[in-house]
Amino acid sequence: MLPDGWTLERLDAIATVERGKFSARPRNDPKYFGGDTPFVQTGDVAGAQLYLGTHSQTLNALGLTVSKVFETGTILLTIAANIGATAITRVPTACPDSVVGIRPLSPATDLLWLKYALDEMRGDLDSQAGQNAQKNINLDVLKPLRIATPPAREQKQIGEILSAWDQAIATAQHLLVNSRRCSRVLMSSLLAGHRRFPGLSDKWRHAELEAIFERVTRKNTEQNTNVLTISAEHGLISQRDYFNKSVASANLSGYTLLHRHDFAYNKSYSAGYPMGAIKPLLAYEAGVVSSLYLCFRLREDVDADFDFFRHYFEAGLLNQEIEGIAQEGARNHGLLNVGVTDFFKLQLHIPSAPEQRRIAEVINVARAEEALLEAQVRALRQEKTVLMSQLLTGKRRVKFSEVELEAQA
Repeated sequence: MLPDGWTLERLDAIATVERGKFSARPRNDPKYFGGDTPFVQTGDVAGAQLYLGTHSQTLNALGLTVSKVFETGTILLTIAANIGATAITRVPTACPDSVVGIRPLSPATDLLWLKYALDEMRGDLDSQAGQNAQKNINLDVLKPLRIATPPAREQKQIGEILSAWDQAIATAQHLLVNSRRCSRVLMSSLLAGHRRFPGLSDKWRHAELEAIFERVTRKNTEQNTNVLTISAEHGLISQRDYFNKSVASANLSGYTLLHRHDFAYNKSYSAGYPMGAIKPLLAYEAGVVSSLYLCFRLREDVDADFDFFRHYFEAGLLNQEIEGIAQEGARNHGLLNVGVTDFFKLQLHIPSAPEQRRIAEVINVARAEEALLEAQVRALRQEKTVLMSQLLTGKRRVKFSEVELEAQA
């Protein structure tokens, strides 16, 4: 049931809905590119915030003859690959046919409100995209969309409220990006010994990995079923938490049992980890990993700081050494060919244990600040999602003061 004063409108009854175009063949012919008009693809729209911010290509005068240009203040909506992503143009922008331009037909339809109303319907649009290799929808899906439409003044208020939340999220996101950048600079300078603390001037030394760590080969004799995988974001995490199921074999007796603070090296390279990832077990007391992982822990008879080495590995300071033992051309389906003996002979460049602890303390503080900002961004996004759903369905109504009502009367 619609809230009082709301109506149900077709999208094409309140806005123009036009598909982009780029008819040039071949599509990457350079004679069409290099002008002043932005030419955006679905990825540019999907990566934008409220307004379209960046573009990777431009069209020249010839390119404009084979494309479609949407004017400033158009909502761009993707209909292929990233279904239903939206962004508003700040300048005239050309688009291919994988992007649709939507503009209100009259001032009675608020641009910001309409953008958020379309965002709220993204899940429904995606569900209509089919299961083809590349998802897509067309104008026959978009034009008849039925949108719960509040009065104009309520649309305007909803748009302003939600855009204020987006601005707050963008500000928090900007602070987070700066914090991450500063943390990375701090980590690389401290962990490489380029920045030292007063009173700690002992010369750093080289040591083989096996001098500081011992290999973990304990078998899963206790029938532990917490199968772990390595995630760039979450570290060693249970497959049940990460995939919402276990993708391991039923027989886990051949898996390696890890205890908290043990490390595991995944020899598969991935984004941000060109030589594979080394992560410690932090989230659980115990878990098991495939025997493909190389596992190790700090030697009990060595004075060394766990957090220092956690940051050392995360910063990729062992990458150059690993690259030296991963033979060229030996990659097999993303798995680096790294021998056990060679791995434990890798050279570490490390300070004394007191300096390790001092470095770890400083980096821990920086990473904690980063984690706090990450939590703030997540919280803002979650709160905005809830608020947006309530405002766009009328479950929460905008309240107007008497002055505002008189002014709008």
